[in-house]
Amino acid sequence: MIRLHLHLLSDSTGETLENIAKAALAQFDDVETVRHFWPMVRTEAHLDRILQEIAQNPGLVIYTLVNPATRGALEQRCQALGLPMVAPLDRVTDALSDLLGQQAKGRPGRQHALDAAYFERVDAIQFTIAHDDGIGAEDWEEADVVLAGVSRSSKTPTAIYLANRGYKVANIPIVVESPPPALLYRLKKPLVVGLTTSADRLIQVRRNRLLSLNQAPETAYVDQESVSREIAFARRMFADNGWPVIDVTRRSIEETAAAVIALCNERQGNAVVTD
Repeated sequence: MIRLHLHLLSDSTGETLENIAKAALAQFDDVETVRHFWPMVRTEAHLDRILQEIAQNPGLVIYTLVNPATRGALEQRCQALGLPMVAPLDRVTDALSDLLGQQAKGRPGRQHALDAAYFERVDAIQFTIAHDDGIGAEDWEEADVVLAGVSRSSKTPTAIYLANRGYKVANIPIVVESPPPALLYRLKKPLVVGLTTSADRLIQVRRNRLLSLNQAPETAYVDQESVSREIAFARRMFADNGWPVIDVTRRSIEETAAAVIALCNERQGNAVVTD
């Protein structure tokens, strides 16, 4: 097992930097990573305190600092300490600058500005939370997407992920004994997407859920025959209504959401864009 100190320095929230580091680390096994996260680094005084910690725990330094003075001080000290450092956004920013014929603005946290898109995203999150698990059916026509599927088929986490991307999402559980409201079949604006999965995978997820709640792990909720019947019922409903279906058995939430976004773009005749 390799032990690595990873220092992440950002002049904003550091969300972008964390995602980059997470994606890169996923490519390596047997690494024990000690993350040192330093957001909102905007003064040399703040940087001096951080550099003392870096000197005591040498490792890889990854940074997104746009202020020339702060950035220069960090690079100079890392060179003196002999520490590797990476500015992951530099090559992308330089390429865009060349193509667009513009200089980057160099404003810390510019991607997190409180613009119209930010407030639209907040609105989408509020809508999605208020329309979870079949709630608020009278407002479903305002949604961009309605996710349908049996219990524990990742409807809610997928909906929340999509909401963070600006999509208003409602979701409805498909229950054999309790058909969904008739309104679901008359929706015009929202894209209705069916989520399905394998019976074995669903049983495993449900059993883990029951155990986490200290409930009996052997009920009809996890019975092979009952679960298979639920899934078959839902799939027939999706097919009868011509709704697109996504099998989430081997998909992460991010992959499922990307597939939903692709369907939305296809419906609107747009190019498929995911990030």
